[in-house]
Amino acid sequence: MWPSVALLAFVTAQRLAELALARHNTQLLLSSGAKEVAPQHYPYMVALHSCWIAGLWLLAMGRPVDPIWFAIFIVLQAGRLWVIGTLKGRWTTRIIVLPSAPLVSSGPYRFMAHPNYAVVVGEIAVLPLAFGMPVYAAIFSVLNAAVLYVRIKAENEALKTTMFLK
Repeated sequence: MWPSVALLAFVTAQRLAELALARHNTQLLLSSGAKEVAPQHYPYMVALHSCWIAGLWLLAMGRPVDPIWFAIFIVLQAGRLWVIGTLKGRWTTRIIVLPSAPLVSSGPYRFMAHPNYAVVVGEIAVLPLAFGMPVYAAIFSVLNAAVLYVRIKAENEALKTTMFLK
């Protein structure tokens, strides 16, 4: 039972720490003249992720952890750290546009426009699969796709307003 509890505790603590970092970065960005764009979808995103984690606590606790899916999850964590490390103080969970700053084009952003979302898509599916829960992974992947459709569209529109969009 303890491997599943340890993994769930890690993910929960990670998400809470990221929310604190995002809040800190958001406040700094806003005080530097940045603007939040399209905040209407944000509560849905928070609800989705909260339900995903709460459901895992309810349904996955005590299940064995598949080592292959766990290894894939660890690789995704490296991707998550790469994204956050690349964006530094500009990483946040909201869509914040700092008009005076160029778009980040280093790190994983050399390879794709939205690497953070690629990591999240992977995590939403892989963590439940590590617990042997393919239906759960599929349901939350579809819900996440709907939220990301709205979010990425809004983010792309916001980034077009900056003079630095390539």
